[in-house]
Amino acid sequence: MDRMLYVAMSGAKQMMLAQAVNTNNLANANTTGFREDLALFQSRPLAGRGLPTRVYAQAEHKGVNLAPGATVETGRDLDVAVQGRGWIAVQDPAGGEAYTRAGNLKITALGALVTAEGLPVLGNSGAPIAVPPAGKVEIGRDGTISILPPGQTPQSLVVVDRIKLVNPDESRLYKDASGLIRLRDGDYAEPDARVTLRPGSLEMSNVNAVEAMVNMITLARQFEMSVKLMNIAKEIDSASAQLMRIT
Repeated sequence: MDRMLYVAMSGAKQMMLAQAVNTNNLANANTTGFREDLALFQSRPLAGRGLPTRVYAQAEHKGVNLAPGATVETGRDLDVAVQGRGWIAVQDPAGGEAYTRAGNLKITALGALVTAEGLPVLGNSGAPIAVPPAGKVEIGRDGTISILPPGQTPQSLVVVDRIKLVNPDESRLYKDASGLIRLRDGDYAEPDARVTLRPGSLEMSNVNAVEAMVNMITLARQFEMSVKLMNIAKEIDSASAQLMRIT
């Protein structure tokens, strides 16, 4: 009885963890640049003397789906979408380097180019990008930032910096708790000139909302099955105890 109970309990626990990951994905189905989290589990037989009769579910490290999401046109000068594979380098709150696909950028009152979450966007030199006062700001396909100084003609565009665009090996990437992408070894990726942007556009989340809803229903049913097994184990235990009293 105890074998059945603990196996069912471990399964129910992992279903709850998977449901939490799936719910977070569904909540971010419309978040710009969001990468879908993956719940990974593995069967673990219980080692010991005797036959291997117990197999438990064990959560592995959480994975992430790095496939591109849908691109939508916005027409806004500071909106950019990474074309194909690649990332925009940003400075995290601790001063380190991280990567994102969220290209809804803005310029602060102090002239810093930042993401919607307020993270400074890095240039090819690795330093945060500062944009001088300008009548217009343009971002090119290669990440070049050009400004039109106040009072100048449209032909007087001046290049001020270039967004650091990178494309490291995906096997080296992981997603942290804040949703930023980082290198596993803690290193920084080098700029990659092959990465291009699509100005006036944004890449949306790569979460399939319909698939996430189906997963939610499936996980709920699997959780119910595990709970039902625990109830059956309880009934078997009660029946066994009654038999022992009779004898």
